Formats: sequence, structure tokens, C-alpha cells
Amino acid sequence: MTGAARPDQGPSAVRVQVAARVRQGRARVRTAFVPILQAVLAAGVAYWIGSAVLGHSAPFFAPVSAWIALGFTADRDLRRVAELAVGVAIGVGLGDLVVHVIGTGAWQVAFVLLVAALIARFLDRGPMLTTQAGVQSIVIVGLPAVSASGGPVGRWTDALVGGLVALAVAALTPSDPRRRPRAQGRAAVEELAGMLRLLARGMREPSEHDVEDALIRGRASQPALDEWQDAAGSARDLARVSPAARRHRTELAWIGQSAVRVDRAVRNSRVLARRALASVQADRERDLGPVADAVDRVALAADALAAALGAGAEPLRAREDLLRLAGELDPFTLTPDDLQAQSLLLLVRSLVVDLLEAAGVDSRTAREALPEI
Repeated sequence: MTGAARPDQGPSAVRVQVAARVRQGRARVRTAFVPILQAVLAAGVAYWIGSAVLGHSAPFFAPVSAWIALGFTADRDLRRVAELAVGVAIGVGLGDLVVHVIGTGAWQVAFVLLVAALIARFLDRGPMLTTQAGVQSIVIVGLPAVSASGGPVGRWTDALVGGLVALAVAALTPSDPRRRPRAQGRAAVEELAGMLRLLARGMREPSEHDVEDALIRGRASQPALDEWQDAAGSARDLARVSPAARRHRTELAWIGQSAVRVDRAVRNSRVLARRALASVQADRERDLGPVADAVDRVALAADALAAALGAGAEPLRAREDLLRLAGELDPFTLTPDDLQAQSLLLLVRSLVVDLLEAAGVDSRTAREALPEI
């Protein structure tokens, strides 16, 4: 399992991994708090309408429909919300019809699922509509006693109310498709910066403990990177179909490209940490100060890149810092008499190129910024 401690890892490794998971969890909560609050309020309003306005004793499917349609993310394209709301309404309506006409049982479940899926596919090509229509029809036929108030179409009207409330919320609270990938990009790059600072400290002291913790933190950052790439991909897909999001296509494309290149940078930083750990273990008297200084400067540039990603700004400072550092990364000048330190600086060069590309510098320019060796 990603992020799980291996049997050979001690308390320090567990502590680093738990700290990383806590940071990533907080970032997810910050991103999802407002969308969840909106969906919760919509569910409560839908239940109140079903109960107080329609007079249903247990309008169960009103909040269910609202929650399913809105979900817990900020990527709420009106088309997607409508697909989910209509899917729930179709499933509940057909289920109610089947229960009142031909009863419940195994063949009735199969029959209503077939009809719901075919109707949904006829109405729309979106997979979510078909999935929700099928699921809700099974729930109604399989559990006929749940929320049966309101007559033969009571549950269908509850589902319709929930869907309409969800559509109203989505329409009145338009979301910026850049918000989530921006926030997750900032969190992911900050994880990289923190790992590099820890690695630099471990090489400078030198401290095998710090270098090992940096390696563990780098491994634990993978879920944050994966979530960022998923969010960037979803936002790009939304920009293809949503007129409101289409004007942000350029920035969303850049965020997606940055996510891929930062992922590559983190993988390179793990290789650097493994090599540094081996070097520290082999010779604690080796002077890795020049390498540590370079890694510290990469960490500062990563902080600048994270801030730019979070704000949706051009990462000008990150580019300048990385280009300046790249021009100084000559292993034969910085560490002329230490082959091991030179090999570490070669890895730092690759890391700098990855981050330059993540900051929007083309590959050729990034490589040409490095001194020839």
C-alpha cells in the first residue's frame, strides 16, 4: 500500500510518513471544505423541501440525490451535475414504477436495471448518468421499504427535488477549474522543497538519519503527486467541454505539464537521496557541503515555484533562481577532487533541468544553461 511502512523501517520512518500523510490530508481538507459544505447544505435543504413542503415523512432520496450530484470536489460542471441528477431521478422513478406494477425480486432487479441503462444511454452519452440510473433503480427495487412515503411517485419527486437543488447550487456557485490543481500543485511542490531541505541538512552535517528521513519523505510524497496529476487531468477535460472553463485552457495545460515534470523531479530527488545516503554511510568525513548548498538553493527555487503555482502566477523567480544555479553547476569546479560528490552534482543538474521545465522553460534552454562537462 502506498505510504505504508515496511517491516524494516523504524520509528523514525513511521514518524516521517505519518507527518507526510497528515500534511497531505490537511491539504485535501482545505481544498474540499467549501465544496463539501455546499453539498451538505444542499442535502439539508433538499430534505427540508421534501419533508416540509411536499409532506413526505422520510424524503430519503432528496439529500441522496443532492449529495451524489454535487459530490465533494470543486469541479462542478453544470453538465456533470445535470447528468448525475437526471441519472438518479431516472433510476428512482423506474424503480418506483416497477415496485408498484410488478413487485420486487431477482428478475425485477435485472429488468429495471436493463431498462434504466438503456434509457440513460438513449438520453445521453455520459457514463455517469447511466451508472447512477442503474444503481438507484437497483436500490429502489431491492430495498422497497426505504423512504416509501409520498405515494407511488414519492421517492421520484424526492430525487427530483434533490437534483434541482444541486443544479441550483452548481449554477449559483460557479467554480474555478484552476483552484483545485493549483492548490494541489502547491502542496506537492512544497513536499519536494521540504524533502530537499532535509536532504541538504543531512549532507552538510553529515547525518545519515536526516538523509534517510529525506528519502522516506520523498517516497511518501507520491500520493500528493498522483492527486495533483489527477486533478490537472480532470480540469483539462472540463476545459474541453465547459465554455466557462475553456478560457483557462492555457494555464491548465501548463499546470498539467508541470505536474508531470515535478513528478520526474521528485523521482530524481529520490535517486539523489539514495546516492547521498550511500555516500554518507561510506565516509562520514567526506565534504558534501557544495552539494548541500546546491540542493538548498533548489529547495528555495521549489518554494518559489510552489507559490507561483498556488497563485496562478508566472514562476519568474523560480526560473531566475534555477537558471542562475544551473550556470554554476560544474562538478569539476565545485568538487574537483571528489568523484562521489561529482556524481551527486550530476544528479542535481538533472533535478534542476526537471524543475526548469516545470517552471515553463523549454527543454533545450534548460539543458544549455548547464556548464558543459
